[in-house]
Amino acid sequence: MRIATPATTDAVCGKSGLDTHGEVNCRVGTDVMVNLKRWRQGSPEFHGPLAEYRALIVNHEVGHWLGHGHETCPGPGRPAPAMMQQIYGLKGCVANAWPYGADGRYLGGPAVP
Repeated sequence: MRIATPATTDAVCGKSGLDTHGEVNCRVGTDVMVNLKRWRQGSPEFHGPLAEYRALIVNHEVGHWLGHGHETCPGPGRPAPAMMQQIYGLKGCVANAWPYGADGRYLGGPAVP
């Protein structure tokens, strides 16, 4: 995992055709890129402490590295899956950084095609 400036993140992610617009993180091959802007500022869509947003970034991008795809909200008021692109809105879910609940249950949602 590397934390890099928006320009460096764009350059590395762009090599595989991803356009991160200087805003988002990505996983390209074995490289997990964390955008320094988001690391420092968080996301306007994530309503929680900055430390939890940072955990979400790591959990989400490493989830891709492990082979997980994007998921969407499983229902209003439920925790957003860590594999949900929460930066684009919560679709009725509650911001959440963790892939598993306190009871060990996976906090997933329907796969995004």
